[in-house]
Amino acid sequence: VQLQASGEGLVQPGGFLRLSCAASGSIFSIPVMAWYRQAPGKQREVVATIVGGGATNYADSVKGRFTISRDNAKNTVYLQMNNLEPEDTAVYYCHAIIRGDSRGGGSDYWGQGTLVTVSS
Repeated sequence: VQLQASGEGLVQPGGFLRLSCAASGSIFSIPVMAWYRQAPGKQREVVATIVGGGATNYADSVKGRFTISRDNAKNTVYLQMNNLEPEDTAVYYCHAIIRGDSRGGGSDYWGQGTLVTVSS
């Protein structure tokens, strides 16, 4: 199983960017998909999560600006980031708990980091 992220870029404050992350391989289901980020000199933090039924959760710092969504048919999670701030500059990582069959609870998988830079 692999997670492939895309959408990195440099944007000005107030701008927007959309990240995507597609899971591939032997997949039975994906109970949880999420985005994390790690800014320079800081610990990795969760940005947003979404479960299979569509319920979402956000870090307080991004509520009202970021939207997480998923396409279950494509095993893909998205992060729409609007009104970006310099403080959003970080390497963003997608994460998923993926079940390979109906028997197990699933395993953790991480995508490669994708750099988002917000600067004028």
